[in-house]
Amino acid sequence: MKILMLAGDFVEDYEIMVPYQSLLSLGVEVDVVCPDKKAGDSIVTAIHDFVGFQTYQELRGHNFIINKTFSEINPDEYNGLFITGGRAPEYIRLNDKVLDITQYFFTQQKPVAAICHGIQVLTAAGVIKGRTVTCYEAVAPEVKLAGAIYKKVDATDTVLDGNLVTSPAWPGNAKILRDFYKMLGIIITN
Repeated sequence: MKILMLAGDFVEDYEIMVPYQSLLSLGVEVDVVCPDKKAGDSIVTAIHDFVGFQTYQELRGHNFIINKTFSEINPDEYNGLFITGGRAPEYIRLNDKVLDITQYFFTQQKPVAAICHGIQVLTAAGVIKGRTVTCYEAVAPEVKLAGAIYKKVDATDTVLDGNLVTSPAWPGNAKILRDFYKMLGIIITN
């Protein structure tokens, strides 16, 4: 089993670290890529939290080492796609290859997970028209303009629509991963 994870500088720390490590713990191979980066390059994460302001505050997080060169990826090699959140989606979606990769996973009906602002990659790729999704609430207007049905859910919840699972923010990591595992056919027994 092999998963492609799209990320970039100022990806939300929990939205890359938790899914990456959780998938690895199950023996799943995860290639994390970023446009214009190669294996061994690092990206910086951001920590987003609510501390009394009208929106989240952003603090510098950890460095994350990219483990696959972006220019070398072949979407055929992957069973699923995980799109991380934070600020990275707002600019990685400007890369045509990111959009082509995303469209490929939808054309092939392969499992896709997008958390928080990760939905911005899906809106730019034009793959959510008519789909029911969730995301960080501030991105909901963009989702609606892309022709999707926005569903507001608790931050710990997800929305499933066919081969797509979405969650509003990192508190939804447990649920989005559980749903993604099911879509991939991963069965965990007690």
